[in-house]
Amino acid sequence: QVQLVESGGGLVQAGGSLRLSCAASGSIFSIGAMGWYRQAPGKQRELVADITSSGRTNYADSVKGRFTISRDNAKNTVYLQMSSLKPEDTAVYYCKGYGRKWPDYWGQGTQVTVSS
Repeated sequence: QVQLVESGGGLVQAGGSLRLSCAASGSIFSIGAMGWYRQAPGKQRELVADITSSGRTNYADSVKGRFTISRDNAKNTVYLQMSSLKPEDTAVYYCKGYGRKWPDYWGQGTQVTVSS
């Protein structure tokens, strides 16, 4: 089993920044890539960014140039640095650990609210 715990969410004004963290514990060896997803009210959960164990990254078009995903394998932690935040970035942000085999793992989510 893998446990993922997110932190760093909160309320920020448009144009501001936040950094989310996701700490993994348990059977870390079973995780490959890690990622951040978000879900706004009434919308489906969507990929924000993900990163492989070797550091290759992938971003949703809506966050390219504003968000940066990184990971510290020694600390089993993945980060999402969010800058130039917009009201449409408001959502619950979830950390995902992509299992090397089934299953994948999810954190409990952290709320990010961007006020206009």
